[in-house]
Amino acid sequence: MMSKEKQEKIALFRFGVIAPLVGIKGHEATAKEELIRRITQREWEIPDSHRSYICRSVVIEWLKRYEESGHDLTSLCPKSRDDKGMLRSMDAETQQALLKLKKELGPRLTLPNFMHKARERGILPPGFHVSMQTLYRLFSRHGLDEVTSTPVDRRKFEAQSPNDLWQADIMHGPLVVEGKRKRKAFLFAIIDDHSRLIVHAWFYLNERLENFLDCLKKGLAKRGLPRKLYLDNGPAFRSHQLRLCLASLGVELVHSKAYVPQGKGKIERWFLSCQKQFLPLMKDGITLEQLNRKLEEWVTHGYHARVHDSTGQTPLERFIGKIELVRKAPPNLNDFFRIKLTRKVNNDRSVSIKGQLYEAPVALIGRTVSLLADDQGAVEVFYKDKSFGMLTLLDKHINAQVFRENHKPKNTSQELKATPESQPPKNGQLF
Repeated sequence: MMSKEKQEKIALFRFGVIAPLVGIKGHEATAKEELIRRITQREWEIPDSHRSYICRSVVIEWLKRYEESGHDLTSLCPKSRDDKGMLRSMDAETQQALLKLKKELGPRLTLPNFMHKARERGILPPGFHVSMQTLYRLFSRHGLDEVTSTPVDRRKFEAQSPNDLWQADIMHGPLVVEGKRKRKAFLFAIIDDHSRLIVHAWFYLNERLENFLDCLKKGLAKRGLPRKLYLDNGPAFRSHQLRLCLASLGVELVHSKAYVPQGKGKIERWFLSCQKQFLPLMKDGITLEQLNRKLEEWVTHGYHARVHDSTGQTPLERFIGKIELVRKAPPNLNDFFRIKLTRKVNNDRSVSIKGQLYEAPVALIGRTVSLLADDQGAVEVFYKDKSFGMLTLLDKHINAQVFRENHKPKNTSQELKATPESQPPKNGQLF
């Protein structure tokens, strides 16, 4: 219970804040607003509070209480209240101001946007921190939480056939031994929505796009082409290369809305199974290769062999039940995953790609060329949209024994003609 002396001290402080506003008539509204603006912008030493600013709504509330009481100073004393449902991380005035603002703005406004509005209006001064959990508890205890808003229409769904829809995501995995140190592993996984079959799952040492593309390519080679691939908005999933690769294969890329993970429920539930059933079996000191071998065994002989609660079939049985509807991946699948690069051919015919030196045809010396490189080290070179064949790895020892003429080609235009056998493939060309 607050002492009478402390109550009087707070009441006197509040009177000192509103004193310039007392007695101002309605026709002096402009002058009144200017005084309020000065009060809210000033720094105060507020009794029994860590705050140093007073928001407009609090000033008006104090003035209203004082004038309606007939200028009774006791009306500015803190109201007796039960602390249940209130928060110790902020004073009562701040809480009341936040509750009033929440009622004004309505339940549909998200908490981050509400915080922005509260700071705009001076309820939360610069430097004052309040967590989202604190706000949620405050609004929940006063019936102002977001549950009261119109619920979002979410429904269970399931693709009609295998490969109609794939879901993919990434999960943080355990520490693995790489050389003399431990590194964190990351699990990329793809699930077929219709059958719950794991298209492919593999642990990698980082979350980069190249690792997801590796996982995706292996999944396509094993299970055929999906019609849609559903991903969230993670950095590895929003690249131009991924979108171009899938479009070239006739696969639609669909991204979930930000902060709405419900659409990826099936892959999230599989990750949960992996965390509860697979990862606890792994011992400390395991290598990345051993971890992936164990994962492959668990998926093949464990998860795929068990009857799924939602379908009443094993994932493998349900997938092959309509296998005739599955589109096969093209035989030149690797071509669709080639990375496009631009390089200038050096005077010694060399071209550097990821620290590896290649040799280009003599006719391309000094020219800026386009390259299509796959993850196996094969690189095709193009100049003016014409293929000049595959680059060869540079071997300095062999080059030391090769006889080279010291004159330039007489007919450069003829030298730059692409040979028929080196024309670009019709499928898989990305530009």
